[in-house]
Amino acid sequence: MASPSSLLSWPHRAISLSFQPKNPSPSPATARVSVQDPPPPPSDANPSPGRSSNTSRYVWVNPNSPRAAGLARARAGSGRRARLAAAAAALAACEAGEAPVAAALEAAFPEPPSEQDAVIVLNTTSARPAAVVLALRWFLRNAEVRKEVILYNVALKALRKRRRWSDAEALWEEMLREGVQPDNATFSTVISCARACGMPGKAVEWFEKMPDFGCSPDMLTYSAVIDAYGRAGDAETALRLYDRARAEKWQLDPVICATVIRVHSSSGNFDGALNVFEEMKAAGVKPNLVVYNTVLDAMGRAMRPWVVKTIHRELVSQEAVPNKATYCCLLHAYTRARYGEDAMAVYRVMKDEVMDIDVVLYNMLLSMCADIGYVEEAEEIFRDMKASMDSRSKPDSWSYSSMVTLYSCTGNVAGAEGILNEMVEAGFKPNIFILTSLIRCYGKAGRTDDVVRSFAMLEDLGITPDDRFCGCLLTVAAGTPADELGKVIGCIDRSSAQLGAVVRLLVDAAAPSEPLREAAGELLGGARGVVRMPYCNCLMDLAVNLSQMEKACALLDVALRLGIYSNVQTRTQTQWSLHLRGLSVGAALTTLHVWMSDLYAALQAGDELPPLLGIHTGQGKNTYSDKGLAAVFESHLKELDAPFHEAPDKAGWFLTTSVAARHWLETKKSAELVAV
Repeated sequence: MASPSSLLSWPHRAISLSFQPKNPSPSPATARVSVQDPPPPPSDANPSPGRSSNTSRYVWVNPNSPRAAGLARARAGSGRRARLAAAAAALAACEAGEAPVAAALEAAFPEPPSEQDAVIVLNTTSARPAAVVLALRWFLRNAEVRKEVILYNVALKALRKRRRWSDAEALWEEMLREGVQPDNATFSTVISCARACGMPGKAVEWFEKMPDFGCSPDMLTYSAVIDAYGRAGDAETALRLYDRARAEKWQLDPVICATVIRVHSSSGNFDGALNVFEEMKAAGVKPNLVVYNTVLDAMGRAMRPWVVKTIHRELVSQEAVPNKATYCCLLHAYTRARYGEDAMAVYRVMKDEVMDIDVVLYNMLLSMCADIGYVEEAEEIFRDMKASMDSRSKPDSWSYSSMVTLYSCTGNVAGAEGILNEMVEAGFKPNIFILTSLIRCYGKAGRTDDVVRSFAMLEDLGITPDDRFCGCLLTVAAGTPADELGKVIGCIDRSSAQLGAVVRLLVDAAAPSEPLREAAGELLGGARGVVRMPYCNCLMDLAVNLSQMEKACALLDVALRLGIYSNVQTRTQTQWSLHLRGLSVGAALTTLHVWMSDLYAALQAGDELPPLLGIHTGQGKNTYSDKGLAAVFESHLKELDAPFHEAPDKAGWFLTTSVAARHWLETKKSAELVAV
């Protein structure tokens, strides 16, 4: 029987050291695998039980085994990868001159490189664009190249990555001079390069060259050029190409679907964007995160937050991992739609994930909070902004403006003043938006002297009052007691002489209505559309508060003539209705007064009333009143003993029958119908 020592010396038998155990125990020793040399003799034939063996051990593999061939290939591949990586690094480190580039590549390739070697080096190097082009020329002269167009395509790809459009065009011209025929990949790369460089017109131009070179666009090219047409403002052509791609039975993929969704969204066709999203799922194409983010952005722009919530739930159910872009899309959608709870939930997730939130996103959140009265949430966000270590997240003038607006709308004078002081200490000057909000706050609190002081601040800063600022002063005037009204009218005069003249005609009890009608017609006829209704509302509020109902009716007549209020009265065979939603309290009461007079005149003329009469006030808080218009009207109708009652199944509607309305109107005189 052979001894143990003779077994160790037998070279053709598999010994225990030749194989790795199935479940090796962890060991600090490092194994050296050899396919040539037999294992060296142990340094100690009888090691002590407590001693550790050498830190390095040898594993010998039979050179004739398949495993030996695999190890040899792996070693050769590893060496080649290291050599090509070194060549790419050397190219990146050298100057962008012909001699330095040639020297670096000659040192890396003492023998002619293969085409694949050239592709790998050009594709992985971080060299400057000029060095990439010089390296391309060197490889074309020295490498074993079968298809030159492949190397040109890789170089164009490198230029696209660096957004070097002029270099890409120059390389294309060189390619044609050398007689190299471009292929689909060439066009796809050049088109996407133009798109990446923000030149959609160039991308379209190159797409239209493809037939001249015998190239037909594939799906990648379609995707790039569809986006280019969309960015160039030619959505019609972009979508026509998409239809062509579908007609040619190309398989839809997430890239082109995301592109078409983006084109639809950019052109405002949000239904089309959603249809493409549903169509791709019906065709069996699984949306990726880019597609989800694109359709979320589209639905946010479309002001469809309920669709955004559904798509987000689907994204989570498909186990896609939301990224920062996802959360930004959600924030945009929810803040625009004033979905306060959803927006704050997304914000807190972003905080927990320690995502960067810039001042633009913060300001969107603050603006939403100011509009819907989220005081505590806005204070939390503002504290986070001030505590942020990132300068891109610090409060700016818009942030302070939103906080002042928030406190002003809630009547928190101390809060508004505190934010204003913080703003000045932070080095920002108050702008017209902040002073407008501050004046509104002082007006609500009845602090007329502070209104005048804030107006003086506007003059000191050299800020010219705009239409909205004048409208704010008009709102303050409508709620100012008669004995202090002159102070606010003085501010209005200095802001807009024309508006001041109208207000003076309105408050002068001795002035007739006709001059007011003419002056108001000129003012409102020349005003911007966005301020005409607020001006009308505030002027009628002021007239009603001063018990100038005749002048309020004259103002309403001007507004109806100019089309500022439309569809205030509607009539069908079964119901006559008065629509007051969006009007201020004074404007609504004035409109009710005129409507009741019209109903009384219809009865006097012998006309029949319809079975039902209704007043629609809308529901929720009124912009011009701390209470909703429905609550104001409910109280007012009771004072008039009018037979209108709130409809239980139609929120914001007050209804009555023709019989009850006739009886009530006949017991009243027209002039007594509304006691304001």
